[in-house]
Amino acid sequence: MPIAIAKPYGSKTENTQIAVLAVVVAVAGEFKINPFSGDLFRIGLGSSAFLFLLLFMRHLPFRRTGIAVGATVLLFRVTLDGAAEGAEFSLPGSLHVHFSAMLYYVVFGAGMALVQSRLKQLDPLILGACATLIDIVSNETELLSRSLAFGLPVFRADQIGVISLIAAVRCYFTVGIYSSIAVNQMRVVQAEQQKRLEQMIGVGSGLYGEAFYLRKSMDVIEQITAKSHDLYERLNEEGLRAHGRAVLELTQQIHEVKKDSQRILAGLTKLVDLDRAAEMTLSEIVGLVAKSNGNYAMMLEKDIRMETEVRADYSTRHYIPLLTVLNNLAANAAEAIVTRGTVRFNVYERGDETVFTVADTGTGIAEQDRDLVFEPGFTTKFNQEGTAATGIGLSHVRDIVGSFEGRLRLLTTGKDALTTFAAAFPTERLKKGG
Repeated sequence: MPIAIAKPYGSKTENTQIAVLAVVVAVAGEFKINPFSGDLFRIGLGSSAFLFLLLFMRHLPFRRTGIAVGATVLLFRVTLDGAAEGAEFSLPGSLHVHFSAMLYYVVFGAGMALVQSRLKQLDPLILGACATLIDIVSNETELLSRSLAFGLPVFRADQIGVISLIAAVRCYFTVGIYSSIAVNQMRVVQAEQQKRLEQMIGVGSGLYGEAFYLRKSMDVIEQITAKSHDLYERLNEEGLRAHGRAVLELTQQIHEVKKDSQRILAGLTKLVDLDRAAEMTLSEIVGLVAKSNGNYAMMLEKDIRMETEVRADYSTRHYIPLLTVLNNLAANAAEAIVTRGTVRFNVYERGDETVFTVADTGTGIAEQDRDLVFEPGFTTKFNQEGTAATGIGLSHVRDIVGSFEGRLRLLTTGKDALTTFAAAFPTERLKKGG
């Protein structure tokens, strides 16, 4: 017969959090003011601290937390009385004085439990009103208990008015501080999420360029494989079987390279995941490119101003290829500027095309190089060791634009003019659902 083992009431972590909260509230409660004559009723910071911590620790069971806080406050105050009064200390008398304070926290915790499930949805004004009402009921319960314990009048209109005013000020002040901190935390989280999203989009843009380049290389491999097999058959027909076998071995090796490339391409395509990609507006795309390349310019220790003008703005799911094209054009522009300059982005519709231009005030492109800039392998950028740049190159940027049946052109260049590249895409291919 299986033995049933009772589960502990609350996890160890939860119980620890309740204990810490109770101690904090008990200590805060000793900082107080007396709105009425004598020592009958005291307003302490404990209630504000209790409300503040409950709002931030919404996962705790409010009723049990209220009971734990009330018991801790009672124990704490009785202990302080014992330390202060010494031999004259009376435990029953101390419990008689402070028992009502415990009731305040028990009732307050029970009241907050009624709205606990809706704390995230409540507007701060409504939350403040709910907390004020709960605070008034809790204070009245404490005051009623003290009045009965000490034989004082149960109902006094002036006390209710002061209690209500103090409760409203205290609760709205506490809720205001909580809301301010919560909003600030939300902004920090959103900023971090936006940063990660931009990083992921940047990685996706780079992967798209590499995948496009690999797909193009695979087409070349396919052609080489077909030609090699044709050569193998011709050699066999001419009786050169030894040479034919050598060519066949090369063909098989090329085929293996093709299969490996296919696996890599499949992985890259899955990472980019264009079919399930979300949408971005053209203004968001251009803004992201301007921001990322502004950071790139700072890394290059250059003072480059990024200017944007978006006169055509709509949503597109093809933001990854657009980012790839614009990022490469913008990076080239930033690298072409020596120390200080401007990179300008412009987006507009012309007929049935959407045109993206990237212009820079850099060194320009020499006249003799204008016809070569789109050739594979062409670059004007070398490092100090003489190694050429490793970007995907304007030839591949042009191919990406061409895959959308678009055009990439070098508009103007020269010593005193802006170097401007224009990428024109069919608008219907880019638009949402197009």
